[in-house]
Order: sequence, then C-alpha cells, then structure tokens
Amino acid sequence: MAHQHSHRHDHGHHSTNNFDRAFIVSVALNAGFVVIEAIYGILANSLALLADAGHNLSDVLGLLLAWGASLLVRRQPTPRRTFGFRRSTILAALINAILLLIACGGIGWEAIQRFRTPNEVAGQTVIVVAAIGIVINTVSALMFVAGRKTDLNIRGAFLHLAADAAISLGVVLTGIAIVVTGWQWLDPAVSLGVMAVIVVGTWHLFQESFNLVMDAVPAGIEPLAVRTYLSERPGVVHVHDLHIWAMSTTEAALTVHLVTPNGHPGDEFLAELCHELHDHFGIEHATIQIELGDSDRPCALAPENVV
Repeated sequence: MAHQHSHRHDHGHHSTNNFDRAFIVSVALNAGFVVIEAIYGILANSLALLADAGHNLSDVLGLLLAWGASLLVRRQPTPRRTFGFRRSTILAALINAILLLIACGGIGWEAIQRFRTPNEVAGQTVIVVAAIGIVINTVSALMFVAGRKTDLNIRGAFLHLAADAAISLGVVLTGIAIVVTGWQWLDPAVSLGVMAVIVVGTWHLFQESFNLVMDAVPAGIEPLAVRTYLSERPGVVHVHDLHIWAMSTTEAALTVHLVTPNGHPGDEFLAELCHELHDHFGIEHATIQIELGDSDRPCALAPENVV
C-alpha cells in the first residue's frame, strides 16, 4: 500500500506582518486616553465616561494580546511545537471576545445601579472628552480595517476599536441630551444601549474563534465542496478521513486519504492538487495520503464515524 504526504505551506502569508505600526500607535493612543477619560469621568460623575474608560482599558489589553499573538505566529516551528505558535492568534481572538463580553457585563451592572440612584452628570465635560475618544478610536480602527476580513485576530482588534468609537459617540449624544434636558437617567440608559450593540457585534467573533479553538472547519471553507472536488479528481474512487482546521486566524490545514486503485498518481498530481486546494479553498497546508484500496488491508480510518 502506497502512502504519500504532500505539503504546501506558505509561511509568508501572515497579514499581521503589516500591522505592527498600527498596534503600536493604537496601544499608545488608547492607553493615554484611558487615563484622561477615567480622571474626567470621576470629576464629571459620569458612568458613561467611566464605562468607556473601562472598555478602553480592555481594548488596550486586547490590543496587546492580539499584537503578541501576531508576533508569536511568526516564530519558527520546533521539534516540540511542529506548527510553531500559529494557534496563538486564534486564542487571542477568543480572549478578545471574552474581554469584550465581560466589560459589557460590568457596564450593564453599573448602569442598573445608576437607575436606582441617579447622579448628577457634568454634561459638557462628558461631551468634550468623549469627542476626543471618537477621534482616537476611529483613527485606530481605520488602521486595522484592511485586515479585518482575512484575519480573525485583526478583526478582534478592529471590533474593539470600532466598538469604542461607537461608545464614545453614544456618550457625546448623552452629554448633549443631558445638557439640553437635564435628564440624568440618560447616562445609564445610553450605557445599556451601547452595551447591547457591542454584545451583538462581539457574539459572532466569540462563536467563530471558539469554533476554531475546537478545530472546526473555518467559516470561509465549505467542507462538502472540498470533498466533492477531491472525489472528482482523475483516478480517485473514494475520499475518507478528511479533516480541515485552522492553524491560525489566516491559515487552514487539511489531511485526507484518497483511494486510487489504478496506482499512485505521482508527485505532479499531488503538487497540482495542493496548488488547487490553496487557490480555490484557501488551504495553506495539505497532507494527502494515497491508498490503493487493498481489500485485505482496509484503512482503519475509512469509516465516517472514526476520527
């Protein structure tokens, strides 16, 4: 029985390589703004500002986490860690989502307490500080916009910053409304509304990153289409033990057994197959085992219920 493992692994395909400067600038801007916003939030007695400061702090931690993961993913494999640290970007995306959801829980709890005991809010101070936040977070988010569709880790950073820009906008509108109407209850009310928007936007990130941690097929790859494509290759009569998973937030891997009774199809067939898997499905690392279908020595991994 013949076996062949074919690999096509594009080590240069890491979109995070281009975002080091974006991480540095965003961390610096957001860390400085957290201090300013916390001070003025206390002085203005504004939950909306303090909530935004807390959320910005979680952003700084999330950005540092995402940046660290983007650096780790470039480290070379070792005999012990044969895939290197590629999965660190997936873990960073998951932790980013969890941090966002925890921050929202804290905002919601404090907002409910403020409804019970409303405090007077300095609306003008809130407007000015939150307006600065809109500028900082929008500029920071724009630096990550190019990578948000191709890298889940970068998307997590982008969502953090975009959420902060939305919160700051909500805080500005709250400050204006409080100055005009004097309704102090608007401060916690808007905090709850912004929290709900962030939870909805973050839930998809949490689900997708959790699925990748659990070795689910990446969202952009249709496993049935991959199986159909493989089964239609010349000489292939059966496809089994097909697994597709994410090595990082930008790279997918595949292992599969192909049964070709007419003999080994050759290295050119395997090289072309790996090339097509990369171009059509975005699979960077393919390991393909060729079997001749010997009935006396059936593959133990052929049944669909066997992993």
